[in-house]
Amino acid sequence: MRLPAGARLALLLARRSLSSSPRIPRAHTGIWSEAPSRSSPFSPPSSARRSFHGTRPVAARDYYDVLGVSKSASQAEIKKAYYGLAKKLHPDTNKGDADAERKFQEVQRAYETLKDEQKRSLYDQVGPDQYEKTASGGGGTGFEGGFGNPFEDIFGGGGGGGGMNDFFRNIFGDRDFGGRDVKVALELSFVEAVQGCSKTVTFQTSVTCEICGGAGVPPGTTPETCLSCRGSGFIFMQTGPFRMQSTCTKCGGSGKTVKEFCKACRGNKVVPGRKSVRLDILPGSDNEDTIKVVRSGGEDPDGRPGDLYVTLEVREDPVFRREKGDIHVDAVLNVTQAILGGTVQVPTLSGDVVLKIKPGTQPGQKVVLRGKGIKTRNSPYHGDQYVHFNVNIPENLTSRQRELIEEFAKEEQGEDEKDAKAAAGASGG
Repeated sequence: MRLPAGARLALLLARRSLSSSPRIPRAHTGIWSEAPSRSSPFSPPSSARRSFHGTRPVAARDYYDVLGVSKSASQAEIKKAYYGLAKKLHPDTNKGDADAERKFQEVQRAYETLKDEQKRSLYDQVGPDQYEKTASGGGGTGFEGGFGNPFEDIFGGGGGGGGMNDFFRNIFGDRDFGGRDVKVALELSFVEAVQGCSKTVTFQTSVTCEICGGAGVPPGTTPETCLSCRGSGFIFMQTGPFRMQSTCTKCGGSGKTVKEFCKACRGNKVVPGRKSVRLDILPGSDNEDTIKVVRSGGEDPDGRPGDLYVTLEVREDPVFRREKGDIHVDAVLNVTQAILGGTVQVPTLSGDVVLKIKPGTQPGQKVVLRGKGIKTRNSPYHGDQYVHFNVNIPENLTSRQRELIEEFAKEEQGEDEKDAKAAAGASGG
């Protein structure tokens, strides 16, 4: 998937910085070290350049390895692998197992990236280490060469906010940083769909923790000012004439810390649970229609719920057949009704009606009842109802019935012979 122009430019600068930077072995503790002079528009005009190197962080695991899939895996394969691992490693089934909880979070992080084609494309280009640094807002110290992170240089990262997190939000949209969207199916009868109704759907998703009320900390807990960043949410590092900034890893950029988290949600503010949403089904709804209920999906720690998508599954009706806004029904006539005419009771969406039958009605003939069909959504107009006539031929006759029909047949045959003779005489035969 093609990245936006701004992202491509940032990626190009990042690659240039990595390829043009001198490679200096990192020490286990922060020290100053000399680097050979190298011509660069970003380097200070001196024969030697000094740069600061901290302890090398543990390399991030490749997301594909975390999920156990190949780099060419389809979305279906990625999803299947994720659900299998999430079920196995979920904290609820591994209580007290810190290693399982760590692996569960790792699997979630990998899936959140690889399920999104844009994020996956960026990840494939920059690799796991740089992707995690930039995604977490800590990219300021992830680039060598003495001039900081080109992502932050282009897209902002000053004390006024913005920075890498805002860059990701601009590319992928705020929705990816909110609660999860939920898709559910709702079964309706034919009449419920065409006439409209109210339904309640219940589904599994993330819900606000009731124990802490979504605060993530026990009731009454007072956050304290982060000592690492002194409440600013950022930490700074001086590299020669350059001053680099990154999000405080101690408080995550909030400027506040707490000593204890809620034991129910482990500080996540949300927990797995059941959620119910009441829906108003509009008249005229059809099979496979999808209803979007904004901000009614999974809850989000930051108060941005996902959306709920409800797909309708309308059962077939034994009486009515639908064709867009029109409906079709069958009416069965006996032989005498078809020949002599009469009346028949026909079902409609608004109740039964009595329909007059014309003498000589043929099998397969139909009549139209205007405005007796399905109401058009967001409109006062209705479709039509078509009544199809079928004639029921009796299989067993009484002696009297057979006698009358045979007599009728003789008369009909006699009339046919008279007509044939008259036609022959008129032609001079």
